[in-house]
This record gives sequence, structure tokens and C-alpha cells, in this order.
Amino acid sequence: MKILAIETATEACSAALLIDGEITERFKVAPREHGNLILPMVDELLVDSGVQLAQLDALAFGRGPGSFTGVRMATGVVQGLAFAADLPVAAISTLHALANQVELNSQIEHVFVALDARMGEIYCCEYEAKNGVFEKTSEEQVIAPEKLNRLSAKNTVGIGHGWRTYLDIIQTSIGCPTLVVYPDALPRAVDVAQLAIPVVEKGETVAAEHAMPVYLRDNVAKKKAQQLT
Repeated sequence: MKILAIETATEACSAALLIDGEITERFKVAPREHGNLILPMVDELLVDSGVQLAQLDALAFGRGPGSFTGVRMATGVVQGLAFAADLPVAAISTLHALANQVELNSQIEHVFVALDARMGEIYCCEYEAKNGVFEKTSEEQVIAPEKLNRLSAKNTVGIGHGWRTYLDIIQTSIGCPTLVVYPDALPRAVDVAQLAIPVVEKGETVAAEHAMPVYLRDNVAKKKAQQLT
């Protein structure tokens, strides 16, 4: 199986190429430079592998939530590539891609992903270890961290830069004071590629025109105006 994946929903920009179980990746933390980086990363991966775009089985992208500009960019790039080569697309949650970075072991029951959404809020979702993978056990949401509900599990890992910004508030809100936390982890295309494998195998991909972003926050301007009143 051959899958090209991109992820640009945060300050990290990355592309990954999966070929028959082996993955190569280009990754760089470069805020506001994604537009200059992502296509050269894609080209470099394809050239180095000797694989042409049309020879891929599918494309995958981090569909958000995350930075509006970054999520739009990933969507636009993957749609353009998919149209050009008539390829199906796997839309992968950026939050799930972060959860995928946590190493599964018998001590971990839950992963709580939190990305800083600005304006006093986080993008977050909870995942539970089941059958060797992390499965979503809550809806993705954008929420003020102090409004989070308590978790039932004790063995919880926190990941994402929302933890760096709101560590104490999140710990208090979810009632898990002793957590392993990875506050500097950023979503990567390598995890998007890995999560895309079962999507492609099950035929759950979509056509280019149906590859849609997920923002969660519908109206930034309205929220900013509300904060000023």
C-alpha cells in the first residue's frame, strides 16, 4: 500500500510517504511558512522514493481541528493533488494523530488530547486503548478548559500544547492530578499516514471534492467581538 499524508494544522508542517509498511517523513516546526514548505516536502518524498503521484493508492491529510489557515491549507493541497491524480482521500483527525503518538502499554487507559485553540479555549478529545489502538470515546470539541468534565479513568496521558498553556486548569477540571503529560508534542504526518491505513483498507476514503476540513469553531470574528463586550 502506498499513501502520501500531510499535516499542517499547527505550527508544525509535515509530509509522510508510506510504502508497504515503511514510512519516510519530512517535518519542520515553522509557523507561517507552511505554504512554502509543504509542496516541496511532498515533491522530495516522491522523488526520493521513485514513486509518482498517480502510483499511490490514496492521499491522507490532517483535517483538523487546528489553525484555520493550516487546516485550510492541508485541505486545499490534498484536494488539488487528489484531483490531479484521481486519488481517493482519507481525512484523519488531527487530535487522533496526536493520540497516536502515545505508546500503548498496559498502564495506559486513556489519552486526553488538548491543543491550544487560543481565545481561552482548547480543542480536545478523549481516547481509550482498545484492541491495540486508541479509539475515540468523546466528541471533539472546542471548550474553555475550566468547563471540562471529570474523567473516570485514573491512568490518563495528556498530550498537546493545550496542556502547556492550561496544565493546572485541565488537571483540576478532569480530576486527574497525577498524569504523564507531553505538552510539546505536535501532530505529524507519519501518524496521519498510519491512521489512514485502515481507512483505505475498509474503503472509507472520499473523493477529492468531499475531503472537508473540521474547524469546530465556526465564527472567530463573532467570538472576538463577544470578548470585547
